[in-house]
Amino acid sequence: MTRIKRGIVARKRRKHVLFFAKGFRGSSSQLYRIAQQRINKALIYSYRDRRKKKQEFVQIWISRINATVRNLGLNYSLFQNKLKKSQIILNRKVCGQLALKDINSFEKLFNNLQIKN
Repeated sequence: MTRIKRGIVARKRRKHVLFFAKGFRGSSSQLYRIAQQRINKALIYSYRDRRKKKQEFVQIWISRINATVRNLGLNYSLFQNKLKKSQIILNRKVCGQLALKDINSFEKLFNNLQIKN
């Protein structure tokens, strides 16, 4: 059987892995096997946390809306219910930004809900 020399291919693969491991601490950025393990772990975390980030933003928006609505004398679930009944289509992101940055507009929206129901 003939001998297959893979020096160039193997070196290229290792250099590629070590390139992605730049910035890792200690031997994680210098030793191939450890770097490969750390990169796999990092990719798993990044995939998971891209989805988790969205959940965290929704929680932030809900807490902002809830805090503002409670100051006005209602709670979050009743506020969302009144929004739905009055057929006002505003998502949580927009309501959260209104509650944080433009409280006057949010109060007008809130008072409009109180009048309709």
